[in-house]
Amino acid sequence: MPLVNFKDVLDDAYRQKYAVGSFNVINMEFLEAIIEAAERKRSPVILSIAEVHFKYVTLENITPAIKYVAHRTSVPVVLHLDHGESFEAIMRALRAGFTSIMFDGSRLPFEQNLATTSEVVKMCHAVGVTVEAELGHIGGAEAQASTSKQASEELFTKVNEAEEFVRRTGVDALAVAVGTAHGLYQGKPQLDFERLDNLNRALKMPLVLHGGTGLSIEDFRKAISLGVAKINFYTGMAVAACEAVRQRLDKGFQCVDFPGLLSEAKDAVTRVVEEQMEIFMSANVCAKQNALCPICNGCGIVKAATPLAHDDLVRKITQATLDALRKLQKS
Repeated sequence: MPLVNFKDVLDDAYRQKYAVGSFNVINMEFLEAIIEAAERKRSPVILSIAEVHFKYVTLENITPAIKYVAHRTSVPVVLHLDHGESFEAIMRALRAGFTSIMFDGSRLPFEQNLATTSEVVKMCHAVGVTVEAELGHIGGAEAQASTSKQASEELFTKVNEAEEFVRRTGVDALAVAVGTAHGLYQGKPQLDFERLDNLNRALKMPLVLHGGTGLSIEDFRKAISLGVAKINFYTGMAVAACEAVRQRLDKGFQCVDFPGLLSEAKDAVTRVVEEQMEIFMSANVCAKQNALCPICNGCGIVKAATPLAHDDLVRKITQATLDALRKLQKS
């Protein structure tokens, strides 16, 4: 099916009290691993490409593959720019066909963040693309999975500022700083659930949690109960992939089968993503008819006229051609 709208997916998650995982794609193995997990778990999924990862993956090269995979997938798939900080990155994502943009102006002063986010919202909404913004600042860096970070309370999201920010920008979702950090934590993370509860009550919209790796199941579930509808998750996948490769090499693996190493990494990522979908309670959302069916219709639960996937179309054309040739040979 075609890529779907970010807002439709998050609004359903917010209402039904589950969270959709936003998993970073940095190569084809990660893409296939995430989609395989989503299919197995019957879960909607957000495929994210972070601006800091542009040095690892060329946006224009991988986006056609993502679209092709999405068309063959029977669960809702959103394509999302993660932590876009430059207009160049946002424009590249829009031109490539992304259905969601995160503009991260959290390093800017409040008024500058608000003004710039407002311009991004106007631009994206004009072409039907939804926008996530960040207020407060979530520490760490997506590109440095091995870096240990602790959240700084002075950078946490303020409720009164969040109300004004959402009202004046018109964003579709807000990433909030309540104690999480990108990368690996020093010690046990301490989330400010009271602040999260107050933000949820004030904003009444899907909230986003970044820096998910390292949180307990209890932390995730409580955050979801308090309005978190999207959870970003990358470091745990990177750690699992590296560990799978390390274990294979420790066993005396012959370094002539590079694809074999990539396969080990892919399988490890699939397992981690499946586990997170269970924790986020998005698993089996697409196992039965639900509010997402009208935007999806990919699994056949709700019968609808949908175009054939590329492979099926090629197969049917090939079969029809062969049948026609056989008839000509017999005549």
